[in-house]
Amino acid sequence: MADEETSAITPPSSNTVSDQDSTMEAPANESLESTTTTKPSSQATFSIWPPSQRTRDAVVNRLIETLSTPSVLSNRYGTTPPEESSYTARIIEEEAFSSAASSASASEDDGIQILQVYSKEVSKRMLDVVKARAASSSSSADGASQPETGGFADSNVENNEASS
Repeated sequence: MADEETSAITPPSSNTVSDQDSTMEAPANESLESTTTTKPSSQATFSIWPPSQRTRDAVVNRLIETLSTPSVLSNRYGTTPPEESSYTARIIEEEAFSSAASSASASEDDGIQILQVYSKEVSKRMLDVVKARAASSSSSADGASQPETGGFADSNVENNEASS
């Protein structure tokens, strides 16, 4: 009777489950091995520089939003009309990209350092533009001459003055 209880406790179907487990493990092991073998040969490279056109467009859109909507920056320097913001944002991004790209060719920095240069250039040029715009609007109201701040904003101001 003890033998009958033992066989009732360990049914033969438990062997089938372990057989199923071993067959399920085999494909997983095979896929792991195939991943391991293909990984060194494919060597996917991830490049952070240059940014994709989609990323550059996102930078331009963020600049437009920053220049034309109320923010800490606009509280101090004022907002820019959306049409002007769009034009200005594209110029800022293009010049920052060119500047960062030229620094990339001059040295063998990794992409992160070049991207930092790009980001700093975008920020610096945006501040230059809003400061120059604020200065020109306050000097226009005062009738005074425009201060020299250097960079992108002055070239646009000089071009506008020359065409007047």
